[in-house]
Amino acid sequence: MLKRIEEKRGGRARPQAARAVRRVTTASAIHEHLLGEILSLQLPPGTALQEKLIAEQFGVSRTPVREAIIRLAEAGLVDIFPQSGTFVSRVPVNAIPEAVMIRKALEGATVEAAAEIAGENEVRRLDVIIARQRALAGLGDTGAFHEADEAFHEVIADISGHPGIWKLLKQAKVQIDRARRLTLPVLGRMEWVIGEHAIIRDAIAARDPAAARAAMMIHLSAVIPDIGLLVEQYPDYFAS
Repeated sequence: MLKRIEEKRGGRARPQAARAVRRVTTASAIHEHLLGEILSLQLPPGTALQEKLIAEQFGVSRTPVREAIIRLAEAGLVDIFPQSGTFVSRVPVNAIPEAVMIRKALEGATVEAAAEIAGENEVRRLDVIIARQRALAGLGDTGAFHEADEAFHEVIADISGHPGIWKLLKQAKVQIDRARRLTLPVLGRMEWVIGEHAIIRDAIAARDPAAARAAMMIHLSAVIPDIGLLVEQYPDYFAS
């Protein structure tokens, strides 16, 4: 089809297609950049997003910026108000329990499967991550700690033989991620997470799927009681 179009238009389709690819690639890069800043709270809820400034920052037109923002809006991370502006959305409190339920269902399955088949090499991968988390907790580096936390859960999905599940979970848990970022600076919170990870790791190493699932359920439930306190501490960050 592309070849026929090129023939009809004197070969002009190729540069047009290339421009389209570049635009999509640029929009994806901008989307990933803004997504990272929103999830890390570098762009906290309520922050205004100005297409013009973002376009200037990336040295592009406003078209890929607009496409990136639309993707963020579809994920519930950005609110677009005609005539008023575009803002990072507040965290919807009522979306947290549903996201936790999704995580429990999917990660319960992956941790059980991992416990059934994990060998020494797979357990060692978890040990490396937990050791890194201990080091990062000592440094008080909450950003890198969160990344290591993500890696722990991703590796479990990989060990289970179902790495695609983690890709689905990343989309489902974006609101949880923003809320959890607020809990990590709390004194002792990172050590608590490490302890829970260690219990999950031990159950996987022992080839005990039931214990692994039970430990994961406790770990994933921890965010729920935090929400009430977070809403009181950061009322401008949450929406009912």
